[in-house]
Amino acid sequence: MPRKSIGYLSFGHWSNSPYSKARTASDSLLQAIDLAVAAEEIGVDGAYFRVHHYARQHASPFPLLAAIGARTSSIEIGTGVIDFRYENPMYAAEEAGAADLISGGRLQLGISRGSPEQVIDGFHHFGYQPGEDDPSGGHMARQNFEVFLKVIDGDRFAQPNPHPMFPNPHPGLLGLEPQSPGLRDRIWWGAASDATARWAAEIGVNLQSSTLKVHESNEPFHVQQRRQIEAYREAWKAAGHQREPRVSVSRSIFALVDEQDWAYFGRDRTSEDQIGSIPDTGKAIFGKSYAGSPDQLVEELAEDEAIQAADTLLLTIPSQLGVDYNLHALESILKYVAPELGWR
Repeated sequence: MPRKSIGYLSFGHWSNSPYSKARTASDSLLQAIDLAVAAEEIGVDGAYFRVHHYARQHASPFPLLAAIGARTSSIEIGTGVIDFRYENPMYAAEEAGAADLISGGRLQLGISRGSPEQVIDGFHHFGYQPGEDDPSGGHMARQNFEVFLKVIDGDRFAQPNPHPMFPNPHPGLLGLEPQSPGLRDRIWWGAASDATARWAAEIGVNLQSSTLKVHESNEPFHVQQRRQIEAYREAWKAAGHQREPRVSVSRSIFALVDEQDWAYFGRDRTSEDQIGSIPDTGKAIFGKSYAGSPDQLVEELAEDEAIQAADTLLLTIPSQLGVDYNLHALESILKYVAPELGWR
């Protein structure tokens, strides 16, 4: 079995709960940097961050990604995902280019339409108004994304001033700077449905699929997700793209190897898929968590068809438990589980 890229996905929660190791926004951000540095040292492949607005979680990813990029040398740094209903695609392109250059070309940027929000139509307060036929802003997010892809790919569209303050780098129309070579191939779309996965393949971006998916059959979550990955790869091949795409799935997986693990996650040993609904989307299926002894995890994860189909696995982490515990949880997977499954 080929080596699997193993990273982690953090929401960056903080709270003043007495049990939280991240009591403030400063704690959450600085601990995120420290964890990425330590995770790189033990062989973790990627540090990814969820973006949520109006919540005590990570909301502005580019300063954090750039800071991690400056402190590390090999670990991938990314998002999973940025809600592009909230983003100016031009400014996001400049920020992404700068963060990618600081990191030496390690940015893996996951973008999507976003998930249910903390507030009603929060993107309106950011100045973005979708059309009357697009109340949830999904079409607006995809339009913003397509603009973003064009400008990071070097599109020149702006008429130069005949009397510029500084000399222009070339004659003719100008584009945004800085440009970071190769960034276009490291952009991902977070798809909740088979249809949006196919769309991501058609426009030539990588696929992120999380622990939530539109419920499109009566099959278990991991089977539906595997079918989504297959649909994506078939559409990619039909589109005639030259490179091989990447596909990630995320999971909550905890190896119970000491008393603290059992105290935190022992109750998750009996976790099952759950069916629910999402406004503007409809029925959705939420994938189960995995918790158990390393041997038990090896047996269960070997049967997860979507994990087997993906080349990248993102482990969701409980950021409020602090750097030391999360490093222990990641190392337990790398040491006791990944080698037995052929991922290392």
